[in-house]
Amino acid sequence: MSPVLKLKMRFTTKALPVSRVAAAGLTVLLVANAAGCAEGSNPTRDLFAAVGAGPKVAQTPDFVASSRPEKLDFLPVGTSEPGRSTPARTADEVKAAEAELDALRAQNEAAGKAAAQLGGTPAPQPVPLPKTR
Repeated sequence: MSPVLKLKMRFTTKALPVSRVAAAGLTVLLVANAAGCAEGSNPTRDLFAAVGAGPKVAQTPDFVASSRPEKLDFLPVGTSEPGRSTPARTADEVKAAEAELDALRAQNEAAGKAAAQLGGTPAPQPVPLPKTR
């Protein structure tokens, strides 16, 4: 066997366990990180909480638990929004609503002008008090 081959084998046999340990450690960290993203459980958090290093979990108050639904219904990604429950108004219905709002605005402006006229009276003169010594 050549000396270069012996030297190469010697270094590769020493470096191999270190690289295996590093790869195993990296794999464990990646699995723990991925487990932290799990929906129902979080083994990493549970481990830290069991040791005492994790956050203290407080009990949910009764009024909070009773006011929240059991399951929140979210619209899944990639699906379209459901249609409107009421149909859109026609052009004639829009014009009728605008006319109704214009009539209400005119009525409010007239009431505002009447209130401004009533409030436009001059302030009363102070009542003269008799002088006492």
